[in-house]
Amino acid sequence: MVNQTYTADVLVVGGGTGGTAAAIQAARRGAKTILVSEFSWLGGMLTSAGVSAPDGNELEAFQTGLWGAFLQELRQRQPGGLDNSWVSFFSYDPQIGAEIFADWVQELPNLHWISGQVPIDVFRQGNSITGVRFADFAVTAKIILDGTELGDLLALAEIPYRWGWELQSEWGEPSAPVGFNSFTKRYPVQAPTYVVIMQDFGDAMSTTGVAAAPEIPAAPNYNPSEFTGAWDAYGAETVLQTLTPGDPDARGLRFLNYGRLPDGRFMINWPICGNDYGQGVGRLIESDVCRGEFIQESRWHSQNFAHFIQNQLGRRYGLAEKVFPHASTAFALHPYYRESRRLVGLTTVREQDILPIAEGRVASIFNDAFALGVCEAIAVGNYANDHHYPGVQLSLQPKSIRWGGRWTGTPFTIPYSSLIPATTDGFLVCEKNISVSHIANGATRLQPVVMGIGQAAGMAAAMCVELNCQPRDLSVRALQTALLEDNRSKTAIIPLFNLPPNRSDWLHWQLYYLNNPQAYPDSGYCPCPSENEYPSAFDKTLIRESNCFKGIFSRLDRQEYRFAVTAPAAYQGQNWQLVTLRSHIDEQLSAYPHKQLVTLWGRYNHFSNWLLVEHLNGG
Repeated sequence: MVNQTYTADVLVVGGGTGGTAAAIQAARRGAKTILVSEFSWLGGMLTSAGVSAPDGNELEAFQTGLWGAFLQELRQRQPGGLDNSWVSFFSYDPQIGAEIFADWVQELPNLHWISGQVPIDVFRQGNSITGVRFADFAVTAKIILDGTELGDLLALAEIPYRWGWELQSEWGEPSAPVGFNSFTKRYPVQAPTYVVIMQDFGDAMSTTGVAAAPEIPAAPNYNPSEFTGAWDAYGAETVLQTLTPGDPDARGLRFLNYGRLPDGRFMINWPICGNDYGQGVGRLIESDVCRGEFIQESRWHSQNFAHFIQNQLGRRYGLAEKVFPHASTAFALHPYYRESRRLVGLTTVREQDILPIAEGRVASIFNDAFALGVCEAIAVGNYANDHHYPGVQLSLQPKSIRWGGRWTGTPFTIPYSSLIPATTDGFLVCEKNISVSHIANGATRLQPVVMGIGQAAGMAAAMCVELNCQPRDLSVRALQTALLEDNRSKTAIIPLFNLPPNRSDWLHWQLYYLNNPQAYPDSGYCPCPSENEYPSAFDKTLIRESNCFKGIFSRLDRQEYRFAVTAPAAYQGQNWQLVTLRSHIDEQLSAYPHKQLVTLWGRYNHFSNWLLVEHLNGG
């Protein structure tokens, strides 16, 4: 029964990564906005799903928009910093992430957040979506955004969507299957993971040496053989200086440090014989009952993996305490969904759109599937194409590159028309539910990309209200300009490795390539002056937070560097990997003489055995 009807300019349904970003951006633009979320934490993958060691958009030049602002807030709020794991440069307490989003929402008087609600039905007028009904209230709005984790509004509104694989014959994607088979039937979408946080209780061990961690009970369907060998490939060459190579504990600790969080906690989100769960994954969209069954099974599976970890590595490790705001505090509020229903939009992002240009290091910025020679970019990503199917390694066209002493991914862009339904008005998507192929979703699904998609969708919705137009009629160029010139969180829409956001010529080069997209360099580098002439705004903070080290620089291979420490004395004799997220440091490292003394400023990550270099001087 509907007890009340609210009206708004913009309604965002779903408080995940994209939905939260969309609501904040729409409200900051001035639109009267209502955000309705299922859970008490905002942020989705970054917070309530427990993936607080995010991937992608890690390079300084891609830390823009709300994503860049989120990282800056984390640096200020997370005690001990973000250098804790080896899977990510940014690992943090998920509660701190949730607090950031809640604070951003609270500061906006024109943004009304309602939690604990899911959509039940939608209202239509002709081909337009005009409102959404919840359990005891309804909301009507001029523009409605689907920010749900699984594209639930698409189904309720009967807007055409995709679920499952497309064949190679559909778009000519090189990694798509030629025909459907038992594998594509078993896993129509990527497997979710129910993240669980474990904790090192070593400091609480008694004088008898008995660990204080409570025993983790096995859940239904426990089968230890499912997890056997989970970390065997991680630890044969341990990165931990404090462990002896070959020590059986080295493998386990290397594995745990994959997603290490502050305060001796560990994010367990492990794909190899771990807690990815895909049995009957199609149940997620069959019915509420079937979805609930799948979620329960995936949570049991993660509990069983945690039980296995404790049995193998000892009672020093147990379920973390006081993490998430519900009874089972070690378990995320919901699974980490890697794939959703996917909109059938005005255009579709295909695998070709995320792969590097021939002989280049970036993807094309043209959306030729929509209109020849048109750059519709509204968000940037750079993660590798990463697919998860338990027990199966899918062969994919490579899109990884060496940069900054490590592997990263080819930068690509998201076109605005992939957020717009083919035939429905008054509606945008802003999560993993954009119009994207199953194959390309492996790169577009990552947290920073989705946050960028959400920011663009929220900006577009607010502008449609201002201009009294439909999303399909909004000028893409006007949207791009608004994103570039936003006074709170300007966001890059043209990926350029050597253009960090606080350069004085940042806007010039972004606009230059929007005006001259055919001039976009295959290398991803714009012909701008040396970084030394335009210090990044991050410089002072990063160097102040860094330590000074001296040692011998070695080049093992192209984009593979080592550093033999000579000072300070506490680290003398250790050998570290050198990495950077900054383009001018990348250039300096690539040109530095082999076997020469060097002085570096950076942050040493004990758990990854790398030095993140922020500044470099000669010997």
